[in-house]
Amino acid sequence: MNVTSKHQLEIFSTKDTTRLHSRTEEDEEIVEEKNPLQSSRPMSLITHFFFFFFVFSIVSLFKISNSTPLKPHPLPILPLPSSQQLQWQLGSMAMFLHFGPNTFTDSEWGSGKADPSVFNPTHLNATQWVQIAKDSGFSRVILTAKHHDGFCLWPSEYTDYSVKSSPWRAGTGDVVAELASAAAAAGIGLGLYLSPWDRHEGSYGETLGYNEYYLSQMTELLTKYGEIKEVWLDGAKGKGEKYMEYFFDTWFSLIHQLQPGAVIFSDAGPDVRYIGNENGVAGSTCWYSLEGDGFGQDWVPAECDISIRPGWFWHALESPKPAVQLLDIYYNTVGRNCLFLLNVPPNSSGLISEQDIKVLEEFREIKTSVFSNNLARKAAVNSSSVRGGQSSKFGPKNVLEEGLDKYWAPEEKQKEWELYFEFQDSVSFNVLEVQEPIQMGQRVASFHLETRNIGSGKWTRVVNGTTVGLKRLLRFPRVESRSLKLVVDKARTDPLISYVGIYMDKFSVSSRNSSKITITRTLQEEQQLISERLTT
Repeated sequence: MNVTSKHQLEIFSTKDTTRLHSRTEEDEEIVEEKNPLQSSRPMSLITHFFFFFFVFSIVSLFKISNSTPLKPHPLPILPLPSSQQLQWQLGSMAMFLHFGPNTFTDSEWGSGKADPSVFNPTHLNATQWVQIAKDSGFSRVILTAKHHDGFCLWPSEYTDYSVKSSPWRAGTGDVVAELASAAAAAGIGLGLYLSPWDRHEGSYGETLGYNEYYLSQMTELLTKYGEIKEVWLDGAKGKGEKYMEYFFDTWFSLIHQLQPGAVIFSDAGPDVRYIGNENGVAGSTCWYSLEGDGFGQDWVPAECDISIRPGWFWHALESPKPAVQLLDIYYNTVGRNCLFLLNVPPNSSGLISEQDIKVLEEFREIKTSVFSNNLARKAAVNSSSVRGGQSSKFGPKNVLEEGLDKYWAPEEKQKEWELYFEFQDSVSFNVLEVQEPIQMGQRVASFHLETRNIGSGKWTRVVNGTTVGLKRLLRFPRVESRSLKLVVDKARTDPLISYVGIYMDKFSVSSRNSSKITITRTLQEEQQLISERLTT
């Protein structure tokens, strides 16, 4: 025991007088020589306290000074989506509701001359519309508040050609109000379509007069019905109709002023754009921009609209598309970085038809069956590199967690961008899902998937893809393997991958006829296939 320890024993054992007096004179001299401060016993305690505090502080500072600073997130690449655009695209699917006098006159483009008395949906139930949309996985509903015929589904103060002149609810009804209330109660978004082309309004064709009329009606819709998530405009107009100059810039500014949380859809944005057809098919390459390439200056994602029936309005003799066709449309819209806008028109009684409901239920079931089981979660995931070597922050395991907050980021200035998936047992699949964290910009220009043969160890390419965006889904003939490799071939800058999924689809037409599908196609071949589909 050292001298200091002896003295500590002396302090804490003062009752043991025999032991205290047993110290030798030599011990006392050493104590006096080595520890002059110990002449005061309380001071000895204070000294040791500060001694240990000093040592602890030095060690702590040493640890801090030698810790490795975290590497920051990579710089986003412009352009970036606004918060409204990001929320809109994360919604994936929206339901269009074409409803009005055309529903009762067996028409598509009304003349604007139908008597308001034809509009009388005796069993109208907006809560049914909303509940069906929500149960089927749609994030919002969009109502044709006014179609080309000019008839208003709300009691506008600027025209008598509206529900207030109809027998429905004895002229006191308001379809927009009932839908807004139902949507708010269900917690899904509300969008409104206000047709620029108006075949009833007498001022149509008068530049100033009609723009004032249109903006007055737009103001009614955006100030009386709560939060509006999307305002939908199109450029439809029949041949030979009056020339009309629309003040689009003024319209857009007013909409953003009155509903700052809304996105505006039109043929060319400003927030959401038309995909170029009404067939529910986006191009196999789908960038964020109007220009259709990775060089655009503005973020304007695409929306794909198509009707569940042949027509946009309900017609008694028409039937809905089968569920497997809706699944195919889902692959070609949501699976190509777009939003899927499906029109489900209420019938003349004011309800969504049972035929349509059954199809939507089946669509939900088969879509859930395919995408609820990500087989990739069974794999051990590795990568060619990790940004800053920080696996916990940018590591490859992040791609198995849903959401955009976490992602795999490779180290900077690498020649290879690869993710590896190793399974204990072989897995069979025929669908690949890849997602980018689009809040950081759209980056990937091309990628492919490979599987490795267990016997030879040789890698074989399974499928090619171009752009990714929020979500890319690729189908191919069923493959079986224990080792997969996802390779990013080209990107605008270092790629970021937020999610990877592999699935077995036993339902879609392409899956059932997979033996006839070419595994790999050139971009030219992909574009040719799309062109053929659009012309059939």
